[in-house]
Amino acid sequence: MSKILIIEDERSIAELEKDYLELSHFEVGIEENGEQGLEAALSEEFNLVILDLILPDMDGFELCKQIRERTDIPIIVVSAKCEDIDKIRILGLGADDYVTKPFSPSELVARVKAHLSRYNSLTRASENEVIEIDDIRIDKTARRVYVFDEEVFFTSREFDLLAFLASNPNRVFTKEELFKKIWGVSSIGENATVTVHVKKIREKIEKNAAKPVYIETVWGIGYRFKLYNPS
Repeated sequence: MSKILIIEDERSIAELEKDYLELSHFEVGIEENGEQGLEAALSEEFNLVILDLILPDMDGFELCKQIRERTDIPIIVVSAKCEDIDKIRILGLGADDYVTKPFSPSELVARVKAHLSRYNSLTRASENEVIEIDDIRIDKTARRVYVFDEEVFFTSREFDLLAFLASNPNRVFTKEELFKKIWGVSSIGENATVTVHVKKIREKIEKNAAKPVYIETVWGIGYRFKLYNPS
């Protein structure tokens, strides 16, 4: 049984999330402050974290950053902060998904299931597959990326998105298609998530992120990984 950690200081919201998750046969733990939430998230007891950004003792952005530095388990942010700048910032720190309050508990459960299913399938992968394009090497089994023979750290979703695009060179994908493929659920207008992750990937693999050579923006449609002579 998968175990979910809720870090939320509003008890009524935490209990609502807990009730719906338990109805779907998840084991659920609740922490109401950042320090205890961080300790619990790093205990290796939980498979996924649901995180509020507004906590009494620790900034939720800093909490997300510290969790992501130590573990790659999925992080879903559920917050009343609805400005795009907040979404962009937290996704850039490694969160996998963003749900705005008020929210549908059923939708939250669906997103939890999708993220866990994708994460579990990736960690079970055993086929050795390496993609090499110019000075970029993507080891899909070890989930590592090397640029000019130097390893570069990627969050779980950054890696998934890069590997997917590189595995399908020269094909254009809409933001909606990429979100559904990588995050496992429909975007429901959250296309900024894909934009943020593409920006982060470019900063890590491109010599000049402002003039990308690999991941091309196809205006009005989406993105593609450019490869002029695919093998």
